Amino acid sequence: MQETIIDLIRHGEPIGGTRLRGTQDDPLSELGWKQMRAAIGEHKPWQDIVSSPLLRCQNFAHELGDKLKLSVTLNDQFREIGFGEWEGMTTKELMVRDKEALQNYWQDPDQHTPAGGERMSDFVSRVHNAWETLVDKSDEQHRLLVCHGGVIRAILVKVLDMPLDKLWNFDVPYANISRIVYHRFPNGGQAAQLRFHQRQFQTFPFE
Repeated sequence: MQETIIDLIRHGEPIGGTRLRGTQDDPLSELGWKQMRAAIGEHKPWQDIVSSPLLRCQNFAHELGDKLKLSVTLNDQFREIGFGEWEGMTTKELMVRDKEALQNYWQDPDQHTPAGGERMSDFVSRVHNAWETLVDKSDEQHRLLVCHGGVIRAILVKVLDMPLDKLWNFDVPYANISRIVYHRFPNGGQAAQLRFHQRQFQTFPFE
C-alpha cells in the first residue's frame, strides 16, 4: 500500500494580533515567526512546499524553502476566506458593532456573508478543488502546505467527510500542524486519514 502525505501548517500570529483578517495582507509578527520556526524545528521530510500567496504564509514558506533547498509554489486558491467589510476587526469589536450579525454568520455563514465578503460555500468549493488537484499531483510524495485556519478547516471537513456546518468545530491555533495521509490501494482506490493535528512536530514521534 502506497502513501501520499501532505502536512498543513497554519501561519503564525500576524502583526496586529488575532483579527478577522481574511485577505488583509499583514505579515507575521516577531512572535509569529517564532511560532512557525518552533513548530517546524529541524524536521525536513518534504519534497517541496506549497503556500498561500498572502504574506503571513509565503514569507515563511520562502524562508523554509531557502533553508531546506526546496521549491516553493504559491497557489492563490489556498488564500483565506474574504471577510469583506469585517476584515481587520477583532471579534470583540464586531460584537460591539453588530452582535447579531456575528451570531448569524456563525450559525449560517452562507446566508449572512458580510458585505464584500466571500460566500462560505464558494470558499469551501475553491479550497476543495485546489486540494483535490494537489492530492492528484502528489502521488507518493510528502509535501508541506502553508496556509490559513479557514483553509485547514475546509480541508479537514473534506478529509473526514463531515458536514459543512461542522467547519467551526475545529480549533486551529497559530502554527498548528495537521498531517493528512492518503493510502493508495493496488486496485486504484484510496483512503484518507488525519494522522495528527497538533502544535509542533517535536511532540509526535512520526518519523
